[in-house]
Amino acid sequence: MGALELVTWSMALGAIAAAALARAIGFAWRPSLAQLRGVLYHVWVLLMVLVLSGVLQQTLRPEPAFFHVTQVLAGPTCVALCNLWIQRWLSAHQRDRVMAAALRLSALVLPLAGFAILALPAPQQLPAAAAVALLGCTLTLWITVRAALMGDRLAPVMAVGCAFTLPAIAGLYATAMDLADFGIAWQVAAALCTVLSNGLIGFVLWQRDRHEWQAHELDGRLSELDPVTRIPAGSEVVRKLLGAQRRRQRTRREGAVMAVMVFDVDRLAGQVGATGVNEMYIALAGRIQRQAGVVNTVGRYWDRCFIVLVETLHSPSWLRTLGLRLATSLRRPIEVKCMDGQRSEVRVDVGVGIVHLSPKQAEAEDILHEAQRMAEAARHMPSRAAILDAATGEGVPVEAANLGPRRTARQRTVTPV
Repeated sequence: MGALELVTWSMALGAIAAAALARAIGFAWRPSLAQLRGVLYHVWVLLMVLVLSGVLQQTLRPEPAFFHVTQVLAGPTCVALCNLWIQRWLSAHQRDRVMAAALRLSALVLPLAGFAILALPAPQQLPAAAAVALLGCTLTLWITVRAALMGDRLAPVMAVGCAFTLPAIAGLYATAMDLADFGIAWQVAAALCTVLSNGLIGFVLWQRDRHEWQAHELDGRLSELDPVTRIPAGSEVVRKLLGAQRRRQRTRREGAVMAVMVFDVDRLAGQVGATGVNEMYIALAGRIQRQAGVVNTVGRYWDRCFIVLVETLHSPSWLRTLGLRLATSLRRPIEVKCMDGQRSEVRVDVGVGIVHLSPKQAEAEDILHEAQRMAEAARHMPSRAAILDAATGEGVPVEAANLGPRRTARQRTVTPV
């Protein structure tokens, strides 16, 4: 092997090793059987290329007889393992009996054929191993094309990867046999096909693994999210409030819980229908989140009640500003689709209830109940925002509450030194 050949195959090995490292990091971050199969695929391809390209022989000088056996078995064994993993990747046992039986049979027959080749005369062993590996890879290509025709969206990319595998394996065995006509140009082409095959197949393996992970995550989070607004739902709101209460007890910081209640929904439903009402809720959730800020949790406690969790406050007087801004924003018209398909503006009857939380511990159910009670009281106030008065236990308009001194224009613009 000359210097150019060594550089060519070393670069190919580096690209394959980079893909293996990326999958290994993914496996360490989110362990799963599919991730492990992806790592093993790249590692096995890396070993096959290392053995057949001659880089291992050039660098480590292994014992010739043992190394020859390794070269004979490398191709059939690698293709067999890939077929076994692709059978799971395609879910062939659920999709098509022919695909499942062919892949399972090839995973068994190819290694056995590799060992049987060792009984042939030595000069015939590498050509026979190449033929067996190419036959197995051709079977894989046919099955992935069949899966693509059945509607598998990732199978076409897998088929292209398998198509690149055919010249890659042929080139690797030609290199291993040291054919006189297989010069540097052909080796560069074979190395490129090897890298493209490894990259494309590795990509679709990762894509399907990501789809499965997202499906499991969605299933796990389904009960935590409101299906209309996609914000945390009832039990998740309570869980977040309990966690915030524990943290505030440690930090001794003040916080707040705000309830936004929507009234007269039945009247609106009669005007705009269920679709229009859902559009309204989505718009309200977006406005609440914008006013509360992304650092504060916004959830839908039940169908007509949103909850805002302000875990820490820099000043209680900020509640006055936030409450008034939130109430004003929610009372602006919202454009929704009516039952006749036309767009129309509706005004929502809302109330914003605020409970100021001191560092002392309080029950989450009591906090949520008081916040909703304040929201109901706010419906009858001009500003539509009420806060619980700790002294009287009643709701007062937030603009009239004793939340500390109001900041003047000079205080808002000048930062003390």
